[in-house]
Amino acid sequence: MAEWAGLAGLRRLHDRRRLWAALAVVGALIIVIGSLTPGNEMPRQLPWDKLNHFIGYAGLAGLLGLAGVRLPITLLLVVGFGGIIEFAQLLVPGRSGGDWADILANGLGAATAVLLLAGLRWLLCIARPD
Repeated sequence: MAEWAGLAGLRRLHDRRRLWAALAVVGALIIVIGSLTPGNEMPRQLPWDKLNHFIGYAGLAGLLGLAGVRLPITLLLVVGFGGIIEFAQLLVPGRSGGDWADILANGLGAATAVLLLAGLRWLLCIARPD
């Protein structure tokens, strides 16, 4: 079976685990800083709040998965991280943490990234030349 030319490039990107791990750490730090900033230092209203949660946690899960963390563990880690952050916000002045809609958006973002990575890995596996 002839291999699609773009798959070789995807495979090379997929195999840069140290890069993805470093970016995952940076992403997690950005989420922590943004989530635990006191309310009076935040913009009055962030547009698309739930979409921001979805994208942030999808990005984090995607980076962890690309870094080589097994996908089920990636999902558990990111969902747990999101839950911890939401409840840590309860201690931050001016923030209302523990929002179940935010936790749901976090989890849906992480799950979407994990499913996309599983699909990418399947595609790379079936297209691997023998």
